[in-house]
Amino acid sequence: MRIATFVHEGQRRVGQVSGDGQSVTAFALDAAQAARGALPLIEAAAQGAALPALTGPAIALASVRLEAPLPLPRRNLWCVGRNYHEHAKELQASVFKDNNANPATWPIVFTKVPECVVATGDNVVLPGAAVSEQIDYEAELAVVIGVGGKNIARADAMSHVYGYTIVNDVTARDVQMRHQQWDMGKSFDTFCPMGPWIVTADELDGQHTRVRCWVNDSLRQDGRTEDLIFDIPTLIETISRGITLYPGDVIATGTPAGVGLGLKPPVFLRAGDVVRIEIDGIGSLQNAFV
Repeated sequence: MRIATFVHEGQRRVGQVSGDGQSVTAFALDAAQAARGALPLIEAAAQGAALPALTGPAIALASVRLEAPLPLPRRNLWCVGRNYHEHAKELQASVFKDNNANPATWPIVFTKVPECVVATGDNVVLPGAAVSEQIDYEAELAVVIGVGGKNIARADAMSHVYGYTIVNDVTARDVQMRHQQWDMGKSFDTFCPMGPWIVTADELDGQHTRVRCWVNDSLRQDGRTEDLIFDIPTLIETISRGITLYPGDVIATGTPAGVGLGLKPPVFLRAGDVVRIEIDGIGSLQNAFV
């Protein structure tokens, strides 16, 4: 199932996208529930509740404005750095060359603030040269937690997955390097495009899919999640060690090789650039940088 958050006739709603991707039918949620996007559905499912009823006729997707499926996540998004083998290699040859830590020892985990989430079709705002001149894209499969838990065993981890979406982990590289801790360079306003919807885990195996990214129609990234250094069960096990995960938590699993920083010479985003990310089994996330 594909679950979308959208605005129709000035009202935010949450609905089920049709199999052909041409329409969406709203669930019976009140305004306060719909304001939280898909989160009430995820929380209800974690309690064993059925989906709310579908209401009214199907609405053409062309007549709605898609929002991020979780317009304001319940807390910071969990993110993983250097989690594809080739991406780790390309950054070892960049400004990260002096970091001798073996990326295969432990996952590099950081967070992005929930307020930086925007939808497909929204603009990503470049912060200006006085703040950063090294804005980069990172196409990522994101896991949405369904059943929460703490100290989740790797063997049980996939039963805690509700579904998947796409995230662009936009990054100010110079700020990332300046502060060493990555959260600030990852959390600028609009720096987390998410969408176009959530695909539930019964329809997609996130461990076997393809992640691609284009900048202005030039293919930059093309990787498969089989190439993750730390797979999805390992990430869930690691992040839940001593920390309770909750329904609706988001884990961005890392980006394949081909980021702007890894090019020779590096190429960063400029006003007017358009970044499109596609993940097989989910769809497309596209944003202009302004």
